[in-house]
Amino acid sequence: MKNKAKFIFACQQCGQQYSKWVGRCTDCGEWNSVVEERDGSSTEGNKGVSGSSKTSPEPISQILASDYPRYVSDLPELDNVLGGGLVPGSVVLLGGEPGVGKSTLLLQAADQFGRSGKTILYVSGEESGSQVALRASRLGVSTERILFVSETSLEAILGHIEKTNPEILILDSVQTIHSQEMESQPGSVGQLRECSNAIIATCKGRHMAAFLVGHVTKEGAIAGPKVLEHMVDVVLYFEGTSSQNFRILRSNKNRFGSTHEIGVFEMGSQGMRQVSNPSELFLSERPQTIPGSVIVASVEGTRPILVEVQALVSHSALAMPRRTALGIDQNRLCLLVAILEKRGGYRLYDQDVYLNIAGGIRINETATDLGVVAALISSETGKAINPKTVFFGEVGLGGEVRSVPKAAIRLKEAQRIGLKQAYVPMKIAKEVAKEFPQMDIIGIDHVRELNQHL
Repeated sequence: MKNKAKFIFACQQCGQQYSKWVGRCTDCGEWNSVVEERDGSSTEGNKGVSGSSKTSPEPISQILASDYPRYVSDLPELDNVLGGGLVPGSVVLLGGEPGVGKSTLLLQAADQFGRSGKTILYVSGEESGSQVALRASRLGVSTERILFVSETSLEAILGHIEKTNPEILILDSVQTIHSQEMESQPGSVGQLRECSNAIIATCKGRHMAAFLVGHVTKEGAIAGPKVLEHMVDVVLYFEGTSSQNFRILRSNKNRFGSTHEIGVFEMGSQGMRQVSNPSELFLSERPQTIPGSVIVASVEGTRPILVEVQALVSHSALAMPRRTALGIDQNRLCLLVAILEKRGGYRLYDQDVYLNIAGGIRINETATDLGVVAALISSETGKAINPKTVFFGEVGLGGEVRSVPKAAIRLKEAQRIGLKQAYVPMKIAKEVAKEFPQMDIIGIDHVRELNQHL
C-alpha cells in the first residue's frame, strides 16, 4: 500500500516550514503568509539505495583549469558585469524595481546575441506577444533569431525548449511560472523552488544559458526564498528610479567573474544607452563654488568611478536634529558626524545634517569617508573646496585616516578627467607620490588636519 502524500505548512515569504498552520511566521515576522503545500520530499524508495555515477573523484591538480567560452554581446557594460560575457550553461538571475527596464535591457541583449547567430527563446509570463513586439519595434530589434512565446506552465516551457533547442533562454519572470504537479499558487515558495530547480537542471543538461527575471520585495531584495540566489550562477540587480534616467546594473554574485562590478546605462526613447564614461557623466553638472560639494573616488569591482558628494549642515529647530543620507549608509553618516564632534572639535549636535550622492548612485565602500568628512566641514564653515580636488580614505573611530586598496586606479581616473589635487591617507601619499608627478598629492593623518589644509 502506497503512503499518502504528506503536506506541510510553509511561509510564502521566507520558506520556513511548520507542522501545523500558524498566523505569523516566527522567522520573518509576516502575517498570514503560511499556507499548506505538498511535501516534495520522497517518503519511500530512498532507503538503502546507493546512487550510481558516471564520474569518479580525481585529484584537483589533474583537472584542466581553462577559461569558459562566452557569448559576447555588443553591450560592453553588460558583458563587463557578467565577467566578460555570458557563459553557456550559466543561469543569471536579474532583479529590479517594476519599470526600471529589466525587460528592455534583456530584449536589447537578445537582439545582439541573435545578430551573432545565437537562437534565443523569450518566454514571457506577464506580457502578450503584441506588447513585446511593440517594444521590439521601438528598440529597433529586427533579428529573426528571437523566438517568443507567452506561457506560464513549466511543463509547456520545457516542451518549447525541447522543440526549439535554443542557446539562450530568457524567462520573464520566474515568479509567474507554475508546475501543474503542485497545487500551490504561482509565486509561492514551493512553486518558485521547484520551477527554478527544473529550469536550472535543464540549462545545465543542455548547456544552455538563461536569464531569469525576478520580482523584488518592498525592501529591494529578490522575492522568494534566499536559496534561489544560491542556486543560480550570477545575481544581478538593476537599480534606478522612474525620476532618474540613469540605471546601475550591479553584480552581487558571479561564479565566473568578480563580484560588485557595475554597468551604467541611461534610459532613453530608444531603450538603454550605455554610459562608457560614468565619472564625467556624474560630475557634468557639479557646481564649482558651492560649499559642501566634494569629489570622491570610489571603486566598484574593478572600475573606478568619481562621484560628487553633497553635504548640507544647517541649524536645527528640532529637539533631535535630523541625519539624512541618500546614496550611502545612514549609520555611516551618523558615525562620521560623531567622529567630527569628538575628534575634530566641531559642534554638530544641534545641526541638521543632509548628505547626498549626486546622480542616484549608491556607494557601499568606506573609502568615501574622507570625502564625506571634507564635505561636512566645507558646509559647516561655508568655505568652498577647490573643484579640481579629489578625496578618498577611510576614517577610524579615533579620527585617524586609514589607507584603502586600489589607490593608483583611483588617482589615474582622477588624473584622466583633469583633477590636479588629491587628499589621501598619509601612507598612500608616500607610496604613490612619485607615480603622479602632475598631481598635488596631500597626505592626511587625522581629520583635524583637514580644516588646516582646506
